[in-house]
Amino acid sequence: MLYLDHAATTAAAPEVIEQMLPYLGELFANPSSAYEFGTDARAMVEKARSRIADSLHCRPEEIYFTSGGTEADNWAIVGAAESMKKKGNHIITSCIEHHAVLHTCEYLASRGYEITYLPVDEEGSVAPEALEQAIRPDTVLISIMYANNEIGTVQPIAKLARIAKRRGVLFHTDAVQAYVHQEIDVEKSGIDLLSASAHKFCGPKGIGFLYVRNGIAIEPLLHGGGQERKRRSGTENVAGIVGMGKAVSLGEMRRPEDREKVRAMRNFLIEEIPKEIPYCRINGSLRNRLDGNVNVSFRFVEGETLIFLLDMEAIYVSAGSACSSGDKAVSHVLKGIGLSEEWARGTVRITLGPENTMEEMVFLVKRLRQLVAQLREFSDEYRKR
Repeated sequence: MLYLDHAATTAAAPEVIEQMLPYLGELFANPSSAYEFGTDARAMVEKARSRIADSLHCRPEEIYFTSGGTEADNWAIVGAAESMKKKGNHIITSCIEHHAVLHTCEYLASRGYEITYLPVDEEGSVAPEALEQAIRPDTVLISIMYANNEIGTVQPIAKLARIAKRRGVLFHTDAVQAYVHQEIDVEKSGIDLLSASAHKFCGPKGIGFLYVRNGIAIEPLLHGGGQERKRRSGTENVAGIVGMGKAVSLGEMRRPEDREKVRAMRNFLIEEIPKEIPYCRINGSLRNRLDGNVNVSFRFVEGETLIFLLDMEAIYVSAGSACSSGDKAVSHVLKGIGLSEEWARGTVRITLGPENTMEEMVFLVKRLRQLVAQLREFSDEYRKR
């Protein structure tokens, strides 16, 4: 098996699973219980919270556990919008955000909010000048993702957040693809709200968090028992929280070595694929890019068919879109960077992890060259070129 879809999910590290197991069995207590059995679980929850806070250079009380990145995005956007509705009803985001952001903005639009979708350049970057011009007196929130899940472009977050701060607007970033993989300092960058999800960095699925800067009012998304300092109700997922804390520790410890290795493999693919296969292009920024992301379009080829053929050989990559299975719509991200439908439909996303090897990259390029050549034999447009 050759797994090359780390942007979709990662395997939980063995150390993470080992740390979680006791909290799925004998240490099952509710952390809100007053007796010692429960307070022991509470101590582990708070230890994980402190570990995550350290990684972001913030305070533990600014970390709120959620079920994952989608809930964190929903809560940040809806909660901030609701808390600021006396000031205004205008929200700014970009046209290439994850659907957890875009669909939440659509929901708010149906309730009377006005949404501005900033364009991006051909590399997928938001221009700080465009953000500055889009801010209005009634703007209450800006939400720009830290790094794009499809094309890997890393946004100039610190510049964008500084503009928001200067104009008195809350700034949220979906950092699901970037957190742990890149060093993030919320204090230096000026981020007010940040979403993350554990399964993107070798933690368990079903757990994530929202960072909320102290002093920011945000309405609860869930109501009930008042857990998470009365902001996010629901019995805490102790095993998931403990596992996420361990994954953060491991990720930070291994980050320098992992980044160097993954970046080398990424650069090899970015250089070799266009060299070996004609009529292809790499999408996204070549300078400001996630270490493990290679998004490539092959002309005269259907990306879904190529993915199917790779799947038959136990080589796992994904489409250029994170759409649900069977959705034939062209990716909104690829549309956003100006890619034609012909190029967009031939797109695959290859995302790497530290367990991959350079030998696997050499093999992948060889199989891509062979499979793309086979598929192009059935293309009338290719024969007419």
